[in-house]
Amino acid sequence: MPRIPAQGPPPRRSAVPAGAGPGQYAPTQKPEPIPVGDRSREHRPPRDDRRVDHGRSSTRPPAPPAGAPPAPASPRRRRRRRTVRVGKIVLILLLVFVLGSIGLLFYYDSRLDRIDALPAYAGRPSDTPGTNWLIVGTDSRSDLSDAQRTNLSTGDADGSRTDTIMLVHNPPGTGKATVVSIPRDLFVEIPGHGSLKVNASYNIGGPALLVQTVENLTGIHIDHYAEIGFGGFDTLVDAVGGVDMCIDQPLNDPLAGLRLSKGCHHLNGRQALGLVRTRAFPRADLERVINQRKFLAALVSRATSPAVLLNPFRLFGFIGGAIDSLTVDERDHIWNLASLMFALRDPVTTTTPTGESVYTDDGLALPVTETTEEFFGRLRAGQPIPDELLVDAG
Repeated sequence: MPRIPAQGPPPRRSAVPAGAGPGQYAPTQKPEPIPVGDRSREHRPPRDDRRVDHGRSSTRPPAPPAGAPPAPASPRRRRRRRTVRVGKIVLILLLVFVLGSIGLLFYYDSRLDRIDALPAYAGRPSDTPGTNWLIVGTDSRSDLSDAQRTNLSTGDADGSRTDTIMLVHNPPGTGKATVVSIPRDLFVEIPGHGSLKVNASYNIGGPALLVQTVENLTGIHIDHYAEIGFGGFDTLVDAVGGVDMCIDQPLNDPLAGLRLSKGCHHLNGRQALGLVRTRAFPRADLERVINQRKFLAALVSRATSPAVLLNPFRLFGFIGGAIDSLTVDERDHIWNLASLMFALRDPVTTTTPTGESVYTDDGLALPVTETTEEFFGRLRAGQPIPDELLVDAG
């Protein structure tokens, strides 16, 4: 009997899509499940160009396509650029300020009126420790108009005399400066002219002979010289807004154009000039030199105050007034004057000790005594001045 083969399942045939020719392979379209162990692919984010390097993340952005506009700067970079720009502006302004200040300094220095006031002569005292100024006030009216002479009550006298002679000794180190008034009637030896009142030396030989006379009297080497006249004096005071001064008695001096009650006053330029000129006191010139020192202290205090230093209009007005009214030695500069101003902010002030008035061939005068010589000897040596040698101190 013939063997009939066993019937199994029909052979599996590959599905051939329509249009596929014979002999062509087409993959099955039946979806296949994702293996359990590979589910991480199910939600994997799209790949970019950033790389992770063991805890260090690179923040380099992808390169922009060619021709694209540049990306805007980050806030940090903008702040850095702004800081650099502001720094440049501040530096330029600072440079302009420094150069402008230096330019003004040399401009004003070039305007100073200079003379040869410090002579070279045989036997001149050697350099004294510290810095020594001779400050002189004159009554020269040569640069005043008729209207100014009338307004300031200066009179019409010709020539030039000195009624104010001050020696300013600024010691080395941190000690206080000492302002010494030399009375115009002090009877001294004037080189080449015999014994006369000290102010006669200026009348005879001008600043150079006055400096030599003072150096012979004191034994102190004068380093700087400053002279102030009537011209520009009132403008100098008005430029700083006036000065405050107190007086111990009422004043009425028509010759000086002055009428003030006892007490403290805010003086303008005309009033201040009258106060430093007047001799309408029982002690005459000895009282006047006290007021001259008071005025100098008041002027320096006002000129170095914030109200002037921080106000360009007053500051430059004061500098201009000082330039117009001062005459200095040919070796002096405006920075020397600035140093003097700050040294005079809190000085010791006194009058040269002398003997009682005596009659001389030059009229009533004040004689030089051993006390006078001791006073200048201590000042020359840089020693403290004892109270008994200070006269009308302040």
